[in-house]
Amino acid sequence: MSAGEKAEAKTEQAKGKAQEALGRAAGDERMESEGQGTKSKGDAREAKEKTKDAFKH
Repeated sequence: MSAGEKAEAKTEQAKGKAQEALGRAAGDERMESEGQGTKSKGDAREAKEKTKDAFKH
């Protein structure tokens, strides 16, 4: 996995996790679900990169 893509995926996952926690603490369901979505997007990006790496080797 390229370092840039990996960093982007990790950043997205962390941002989503923080937004989800903040939404949960504030009782804001919309913010919480947006955080979950962002985290999932980061997870998907990471999985895509790992798949690409698997086929390169």
